[in-house]
Amino acid sequence: MENKLPQTIEVIDLCLLAGKIMLQCGAETYRVEDTMTRIASSLGIPSSHSYVTPTGIIFSIDGTEPAKLIRIYERTTDLYKVTVVNGISRKISSGALTSDEAFKKLMDIEKANFTFPLYQQILAAAISSGCFLMMFLGQWKDFIPAIITGGVGFICFVYIHNLVKIKFFAEFMASVVIGLSAYLLVYLGIGVQLDKIIIGSVMPLVPGLLITNAVRDLMAGHLVAGLSKGAEAFLTACAIGTGIAIVFAFY
Repeated sequence: MENKLPQTIEVIDLCLLAGKIMLQCGAETYRVEDTMTRIASSLGIPSSHSYVTPTGIIFSIDGTEPAKLIRIYERTTDLYKVTVVNGISRKISSGALTSDEAFKKLMDIEKANFTFPLYQQILAAAISSGCFLMMFLGQWKDFIPAIITGGVGFICFVYIHNLVKIKFFAEFMASVVIGLSAYLLVYLGIGVQLDKIIIGSVMPLVPGLLITNAVRDLMAGHLVAGLSKGAEAFLTACAIGTGIAIVFAFY
């Protein structure tokens, strides 16, 4: 029993680390639980239990060790890390990686920063704003104004979110800036359709992945996680809508 105990603790820590990385990077709840269970089963522990919510992970093994809990304080979107962790899970299942090797790789992944440079994020948000405008049947005359408004709004979102770690407040202020910028461009005669410019510019702020994960978790039977993610997406939509509504109310 004493020889198996360190191995059991090692497997628990490995599973929790994999689940933590995936949950922090935007993976669905059912995917996190399935990955943790598969890793434990591949390392000789077939009877494991995991309970995952957007803010925490509980993992236990039948009759050996007490359950362990990990709190999740920050969540972002990094699907590349999710893909890499899934790849490591498959290698463990096939026997290509030992638990020690997998743990070291996961530690490296957790510390790594695969986020695109800020200027690329701003450029992508700006260009996508113009493309969304055209998708919503806007005019070509408004393509450049939408790019400007979307880029300025995203810069505002990043800057405020770095100052105040409240995502909803940052999204609210960014939508206010988007509304003011769009109104100013139309007032100066640079833009034509105010509504289309605003719609295209706020799309980079819309929580598309969060909404998708909420629906997928609900369909998979994870009601707590699905409802909480849906509520978070609803609050984000309210923050964006309120910011735009305030601009229209004054102008």
